[in-house]
Amino acid sequence: MSDVRFAVVGAGAVGGYYAARLAHAGFDVAVVARGAHLEAIRSRGLWVWSSLGDLVVHPRASADATGIGPVDVVLYAVKTYDNATALPLLAPLLGPDTLVVTLQNGVSSAADVGVVVGAHRVLAGPTYIATALKAPGLIQQTGTHRRIVFGEVHEPATQPSARVTALAEQLRRADIQAEPVADARVPLWEKFIYLAPFAAVTGAARQPAGVVWSTPPLRATLEAAFAETEAVARAEGIAVACDVLDRVRGYMDVLPAGTRSSLLIDLQAGKRIELDALAGDVVRRGAALGVPTPVMATLAATLTPYVGGPPR
Repeated sequence: MSDVRFAVVGAGAVGGYYAARLAHAGFDVAVVARGAHLEAIRSRGLWVWSSLGDLVVHPRASADATGIGPVDVVLYAVKTYDNATALPLLAPLLGPDTLVVTLQNGVSSAADVGVVVGAHRVLAGPTYIATALKAPGLIQQTGTHRRIVFGEVHEPATQPSARVTALAEQLRRADIQAEPVADARVPLWEKFIYLAPFAAVTGAARQPAGVVWSTPPLRATLEAAFAETEAVARAEGIAVACDVLDRVRGYMDVLPAGTRSSLLIDLQAGKRIELDALAGDVVRRGAALGVPTPVMATLAATLTPYVGGPPR
């Protein structure tokens, strides 16, 4: 058993998966959940179906973080549109040295979390995993990726910090593919250059990756959106790879044709969509830096009526 205490705020498809891995490895894990999902975890446990092996664990579960108390590490994995109600849940989980690792989409989460918990506590990074909440208390993993690339955001250096390296070792004990980095802004933006345009184009077109990439006008739109987002990254001073667009194109070439962005999945399910933290953030940052983003602005405008769910 490990004496490192974890809490997961947002124990859905992503956060719940990592909570299950940690609990299965013997860590003390508590999850913050709600509704039927919370009741299922309390009554039957948290289930994961995976080709890596199925798991059933019984973490502490609560809708109220005050019932959990201070922990050593918080994984913050709620949808960005839930920040208004989820960010206040972090305060009761904080002890003197608690770290908060945000796994949210986009590039603004670390700053948002830092306002609430203090910038010195925050680590961040993208996660690469394909999971879905199939039913309350049940998460299904497709594929085998379970990768978190994370590091310092507010004080990046030339080498991963000691606390990032130590946490990566703990996560690896739970069979999580943890990759510590010196400056988390770089992998965050490299994923953002792909994700924000991909979500916007697949959402606006209501089509999966294969249709978008094989339809010349849609492909041209997506490539223009990639280029706009890269230009914003460079204007921000982020040292993304010089061949980042080639990498993104190569990824699109091998992406399964039926792949849908989470934004498209939510859109087609009649749920709220993560537009503000993706395309909306590209447009805002571009405007502040004097970088034109006409394609991303048009896509964001097209999807705006669906931010809160289907228009009425």
